[in-house]
Amino acid sequence: MSEDRLIIFTRYPVPGKTKTRLIPALGVEGAAALQKQMTERTVARARQLRQEQPLFLEVRYEGSRASSMQEWLGSDLAFAAQRSGHLGLRMARAFQQAFRVGCKRVVLVGTDCPGLSVFLLREAFHHLQDNEVVLGPARDGGYYLLGLRFFLPQIFEGISWGTSTVLEKTLRTLGPLALSVFLLKTLGDVDRPEDLIASQQAVSPVHFHPPRN
Repeated sequence: MSEDRLIIFTRYPVPGKTKTRLIPALGVEGAAALQKQMTERTVARARQLRQEQPLFLEVRYEGSRASSMQEWLGSDLAFAAQRSGHLGLRMARAFQQAFRVGCKRVVLVGTDCPGLSVFLLREAFHHLQDNEVVLGPARDGGYYLLGLRFFLPQIFEGISWGTSTVLEKTLRTLGPLALSVFLLKTLGDVDRPEDLIASQQAVSPVHFHPPRN
């Protein structure tokens, strides 16, 4: 197994149960379609990176079963349910399990930032060679990417997830630990109707063809 692992957090695109804050602008079906497109775009870019360097790809999902996720995204990926708990607990669990099986560099991303490129994914792993933590700041005050060289449970605690203070509180927690932290380019995410205007590429077509055995 590769020492580098990329974990993608996403949700199965069930109409009415995903991207609910975008339903007023896109409708139930449109919001689910956008979730599907953004997930497929993120997975496609992850596969591009895997063509360049050894990389274990894992999708952590909500709202479905592993068989449905595999049918949708392809059998060349590993799938695991996020399970219960707040976002911090679910991310902590994913990192802990990755390091427990011997990973040396672990990067976790969501699927809400259409600007997340192969270049930024590559940069995250590159900077983890010389830094213990890599963060991708989001314009809404959160982060779209987190990279670690070892498990840091404290950065997942005491955070009001989904608020504009997530990045600030994370950096505040990291401060006293005297760790080297690298910040990537700031990106906007697509979570509210007004975000669609600033991120037109989020709704552009994606030609996605998952590998089949």
